[in-house]
Amino acid sequence: MKANSVRLFGVDVHGVAIDYRTGCNHYRSPLDVIAIRHCCCKQWFACIECHEALADHPSVVWPKEEFDQKAILCGICGTQLSIREYLANSLECIRCKTPFNPGCISHHHLYFEQ
Repeated sequence: MKANSVRLFGVDVHGVAIDYRTGCNHYRSPLDVIAIRHCCCKQWFACIECHEALADHPSVVWPKEEFDQKAILCGICGTQLSIREYLANSLECIRCKTPFNPGCISHHHLYFEQ
């Protein structure tokens, strides 16, 4: 396992074999271009599996009352989306319109209170 961090658009993103678009060892398709800031530590990770592999604590979901927090980073243009913005349009970046992986929707419960 090759853990590393990359600095993207002024943000340190952590992951396992992370690339310049936030793809990692777990998710690296052309659509895997977001990083998520975790509620528990306020650090950015490429995915939940990277957090589990590298952090020294369990992940905690973002509570609904904090959905205005910027917690999604587009790895293409650097836009930071609030959780509310991301959940309202999980299929593409609100700024550059780059498509996001539609499969990520099935993981929302791992990051955001339902």
